[in-house]
Amino acid sequence: MKPKTQRLMLVIAALVAVLAAVLLAMWGLRDRAAYFYTPVEIEAGKAPEFKPIRLGGMVAKGSLRHDIDGAFTFNVTDGKAMTRVRFRGILPNLFREGSGVVAEGKMVGDEFIADNILAKHDERYMPPELGNLAAEHKAGKTLKR
Repeated sequence: MKPKTQRLMLVIAALVAVLAAVLLAMWGLRDRAAYFYTPVEIEAGKAPEFKPIRLGGMVAKGSLRHDIDGAFTFNVTDGKAMTRVRFRGILPNLFREGSGVVAEGKMVGDEFIADNILAKHDERYMPPELGNLAAEHKAGKTLKR
């Protein structure tokens, strides 16, 4: 076999190996991928029931309730529709009415049962303990030690 043919065979074998690895990774992750749905899509019936999905939007103001059984219920909106969410657990520190949220869980009937809540913040977020320092610095106040 000529060296040129050997190199061509080696390149073809490498491409086949990379393609096989990509296909194997995609096949392994097919059930792990959670598509991001909005309340409008859920209202339209596009979200599968009893399948793991993600719901994203804003926490509707005035909708957060702490039930007697310890669960939290709130509405997630995208400005056009609302989806009721039920979550049993500890809410993240950044979770607030009127702020962004991503809930991981599944649709059961017309209610989203969340297993995990991810609170979103904008690029200007500053932890509360640093927020006061930044405000003082912006106002021109100096810190004394």
